[in-house]
Amino acid sequence: MEGSDKLVACGNKAILHDKNVGALVWVNRFLQFYQPDVLVLPNVTAGDTRRAARIKTLHRKIVAWAGKKQVRVRLISSTQVRSQLLGDPKGTKFAMAQMLAGKFPTELGTRLPPKRRAWMSEDPRMDIFDAVGLAVAFWPQRK
Repeated sequence: MEGSDKLVACGNKAILHDKNVGALVWVNRFLQFYQPDVLVLPNVTAGDTRRAARIKTLHRKIVAWAGKKQVRVRLISSTQVRSQLLGDPKGTKFAMAQMLAGKFPTELGTRLPPKRRAWMSEDPRMDIFDAVGLAVAFWPQRK
């Protein structure tokens, strides 16, 4: 994002083999291409978050890599994101996705998946809304 209301790019990336190495290569390319001032990541160690050990290890490596590239890192928990965007720490991911699709209708409007039912797996497109939600929640806190 550039500013609090300009979405420069969004999407998701699937890495099928050697996921941690592939993700680090992708992050390196991302940092070189976009040259961000700050990298906003989910806080995978927050009490409201459950993540596998592989994800936590990858996360630590990304934070270290960003430090080597002199990119500031800001960690935001999912509770902070929901509180900031919805005004309710117990809000749903779908409500957050709907709000973001309304804020960025051109970029995200067509990517909003249907509401998930109890028997359905989460749609891969929800990762895009998680990432944009982190960025939008970061802007008011950046000072």
